[in-house]
Amino acid sequence: MKKIAWMLSVAFIMTLPAFAQKDKRAQTILDAMSKKYKSLKSYQAAFTYASAGGGTKESYKGDLTVKNEKFRLQLGGQEVFTDGKTMSTYIKESNEVNVQDYEGAGTSELNPTQIYTIYKRGFDYRFLKEQKQGGRTVEVIELTPNRPKSPIATIQISVDKADKSVRNWLIVNKDGKRTSYTITKFTPDVNVPDALFVFDKAKYPGVEVVDLR
Repeated sequence: MKKIAWMLSVAFIMTLPAFAQKDKRAQTILDAMSKKYKSLKSYQAAFTYASAGGGTKESYKGDLTVKNEKFRLQLGGQEVFTDGKTMSTYIKESNEVNVQDYEGAGTSELNPTQIYTIYKRGFDYRFLKEQKQGGRTVEVIELTPNRPKSPIATIQISVDKADKSVRNWLIVNKDGKRTSYTITKFTPDVNVPDALFVFDKAKYPGVEVVDLR
């Protein structure tokens, strides 16, 4: 549950160093990136997740499907289904699903349907550099939360210079933990049914349903 909780917590997207500010070059890049994703009705992304800190390391492959306000996330033996009203988190190891109201689920700014606009609230940002990544040129932007109690030190987002897609983002915690997400495949405007975002108990024989609503 920790991996999904980390991905969906406020902490992931929430001190402030003296240099932090909203510089124009960074804003231009972020605005172009945001415009690209907001224009899509749906998309699928395969990614790798890696985390290190506190003497532990872990890495997983994940998949994300987004359609308007709905999303389905698969990562490390867990799945999250959200149809815009209800969130269901399935844990394969225990064959259990936790069901809760979506608005009360605490997803806040790490909601995948809003990930591309998070920089517009609660952050300062600056352009860091251009670099090569997987044969592509990316522009790296650093975000710093302007909330003093945030556990996050910085977030770096790497945006493809050519097509404005997000290639990677790195979260550095104040305690030294580093978590990265790298997009390995991206498919825009996929044709997916709404049923994909709803947990279907019939497909998980013997599952224990824990209703937290």
